[in-house]
Amino acid sequence: MLNFLNEANWWCLLLLLFLAFLLGRFVSKRTFKKKYKKALDECERENTMLKNATNEKANSTFSIPENGIKAVKTSDHGGIAISGRGETPRLNFDSFGKADASQKDDLKLISGIGPFIEEKLNSIGIYTFDQISKFTSEDIDTVTTLIQFFPGRIERDKWTKQAEKLKNK
Repeated sequence: MLNFLNEANWWCLLLLLFLAFLLGRFVSKRTFKKKYKKALDECERENTMLKNATNEKANSTFSIPENGIKAVKTSDHGGIAISGRGETPRLNFDSFGKADASQKDDLKLISGIGPFIEEKLNSIGIYTFDQISKFTSEDIDTVTTLIQFFPGRIERDKWTKQAEKLKNK
């Protein structure tokens, strides 16, 4: 008799768990159905509004101002305005010194300078850690423009500090 009660309890427990599962599934389906129904209705309403709306800008005509269209030529990176055609900034070698290829350091040791950037720096007359360590903010702006590098990158990578450490080795 004791064995039968134990078995009946297990069956009741199993039946209760199954009913709880069905109830949970039913409730979640209704909840999600309402949620998605609301989102679907909202999308359909917006689509209808867009189809029925008149776009004034699309129907208007474009007129050119009397003095013409004026555009400012900018560099490839960062939108820095270039003042005129053919004008390139000049490096102030008096502030950081001159060097030549015979004094060349391995600039690739500075984090942020790869072979391509090193070649560009060499092409504008920058060969040594000593030169880079003496850069002023104006020099950095000029170098950035001349080598067409990302504005602010030289400061972020701290080239001057790295060059200072490397020249003292």
